[in-house]
Amino acid sequence: MAASVTFDELFTLEPAGDDTFRAISAEYPWGQVYGGQVAAQGLLAAGLTTEFVYEPHSLHAYFVRIGNHDEPIEFEVDRVRDGSSFVTRRVLARQSHGVILNLSASFQLVEDEPEAQRVEIPDVAAPGTIEMDSWIEPMIERSGVAAAPPDARAWIRITEPYPGTSLMHAVAHTYTSDDLPTEAVEFAHPIESPDYDDPDVVRPFFGASLDHAVWFHNLRPATDWTLHDFRSSGVRRGRGHATGELWNPDGTHVATVTQEVLLRVAR
Repeated sequence: MAASVTFDELFTLEPAGDDTFRAISAEYPWGQVYGGQVAAQGLLAAGLTTEFVYEPHSLHAYFVRIGNHDEPIEFEVDRVRDGSSFVTRRVLARQSHGVILNLSASFQLVEDEPEAQRVEIPDVAAPGTIEMDSWIEPMIERSGVAAAPPDARAWIRITEPYPGTSLMHAVAHTYTSDDLPTEAVEFAHPIESPDYDDPDVVRPFFGASLDHAVWFHNLRPATDWTLHDFRSSGVRRGRGHATGELWNPDGTHVATVTQEVLLRVAR
């Protein structure tokens, strides 16, 4: 499990200069900063430099270096463009050993335009009826859903309350969105993924998130159960790709996520 830290502590960014913010990290079981955390903090830093009438609609991130959990992270925001309908920001996250994240985020003024949803939530067991298997309790609850590999599914929710703004909903969903993609890629790998519930199992892979993108469609609170439904197209040259959707239990398509994962055979 990750070390005890609250959602509020992770996502309270301290001003550290002009358009620069500082944040802490949790300590995770695998010994390095979780990519979803630093991407979510980067999105929040970008959002803090925009007016509240603009809502996040997408982010694109490259994970450049492994982050150290015992060192603060500084987020430098570049105000690329302030348009009448869209706002664009670029964020660099730094630690003493260099840049660890390069993120672009885009925000849109809410527009009254026709809407349609042409996809449907998969037919799966209801949230909360399946055994919990979270790796960051008590901040996150995670309940796996049976799926045929290379698909990976789980209901996930943030257990702590946070400000109910569109920005914070997007930040919270970004935080959880880096959980399932690697699992989907491992399922697609020709070397069978082991039972990680067995403490004596040695991982056959070295893995890390390379790049990550999220499109926000209909933001709902991440304190609601959210179905993460991912699948992988396969692996090549040590890289695997996963695409997935985030769903509210009422069938609302919350977000689309895509990620490329580094997955090398352990030597």
